[in-house]
Amino acid sequence: MLSLRSVNQFYGKNHILWDVDLDLPPGTCTGIIAQPGMGKTTLVNCIMGHLPVNSGTMVWQQAGAAPQDLLMQPATTRARLGIGYVPQGRQIFSQLSVEENLQIALLAGQQDRHCAIPSLVYDLFPALWPLRHQRSGDLPLAQQQHLALARALTLQPKLLILDEPTEGMSPWLEEEMGNLLHRLNHEFGLTILLLEQRISVIRRVADYFLLLHRGRNVAQGHVADLNESVVDKWLAVS
Repeated sequence: MLSLRSVNQFYGKNHILWDVDLDLPPGTCTGIIAQPGMGKTTLVNCIMGHLPVNSGTMVWQQAGAAPQDLLMQPATTRARLGIGYVPQGRQIFSQLSVEENLQIALLAGQQDRHCAIPSLVYDLFPALWPLRHQRSGDLPLAQQQHLALARALTLQPKLLILDEPTEGMSPWLEEEMGNLLHRLNHEFGLTILLLEQRISVIRRVADYFLLLHRGRNVAQGHVADLNESVVDKWLAVS
């Protein structure tokens, strides 16, 4: 579905991503793990077109369709290709209602302004239905995260990218989010790219992992290979 080869990215003269390779097979969940400042959000911003890629390739392909050079697509069209994104910190429009946040997502995807919010959204997040006219900034943390996820799902993406979705959550809410991601992946067939610092979440929901250290993919493979020696070598706090 998405294949990255030798992706390099610079901030000015600072080399941030170094020859990063990544494959996201359809219907799988891949976790990207890294300590803060090691390049995982930069990588996602490159995928979404928010940052330029200095060298390398990104190829997007859906079943039965010809491959596309993602780097040739502006950021404004990548959602319409089938890539959904839930940024770190949720970034909902706090002064707008729940429903207005969802409608803005439809408009951003250039859907007809009278296009209905897919029933799947409220089926997955039934607690949002009675709150749909409430100001989203007044929602509890968990429901704000659900709204951010629901907003990404309004365009019914094929690939869903989530940046630190369990940030600030209690263990109970973390488990609930894990259940939801597992359902989206296994029941609805969504391909998921999950950026997480919590190893427990990656081990629970992901099929594959990529570990970034100073912008390089220093370890990757099946999640069963994410053993304690790998974690201690690259993620232990010194």
